[in-house]
Amino acid sequence: MTIRLLLADDQALVRGALAALLDLEPDLTVVAEVGRGDEVVAAAREHSPDVALLDVEMPGLDGIAAAAALRAEVPQTRVLIVTTFGRPGYLRRALQAGASGFVVKDTPARQLADAVRRVHAGLRVVDPTLAADSLVSGESPLTDRETDVLRAARDGAPVASIAAALFLSAGTVRNHLSSAIGKTGASTRAEAVRAAESHGWL
Repeated sequence: MTIRLLLADDQALVRGALAALLDLEPDLTVVAEVGRGDEVVAAAREHSPDVALLDVEMPGLDGIAAAAALRAEVPQTRVLIVTTFGRPGYLRRALQAGASGFVVKDTPARQLADAVRRVHAGLRVVDPTLAADSLVSGESPLTDRETDVLRAARDGAPVASIAAALFLSAGTVRNHLSSAIGKTGASTRAEAVRAAESHGWL
């Protein structure tokens, strides 16, 4: 039986290399490739892959949100996150979104192919180092609203713009930023954003 694969990665070179490696396996075949997260569900509907390999950082929709969308709309397709960003917070969020596996891109080709087979068989596959780090790092200390505000502050947007985008008052935005700065041990909101990103909380 051949396992049908969908690859989603915004870097064409990486996507092509993954496709070439996986196509060398006699029981694996890449049936679709996309470069944006918001193209994943449509491609899955069209090509009926057994397993979707998703990067985390993609335009349109990140891989974790794409995994959740696949789970809701094309539940027969299992998800394996394959990413450069091996952050504990990403692992936790990906599993909560319905991903069956999470590995980093420097995983050897044979292990990646084996991870695909195991995910297809209904098993959970998680990079062991990342799993250990995830247990040590714990849950995000940020509330959902603090997370939203920090995400909106990523590009240095002024408080008024963040408030308008999130339908909050400027004072409420300042309070959430102040709280997030304290919880991340940062001195500025830019440091808070970097700290939260490094843990995979955003």
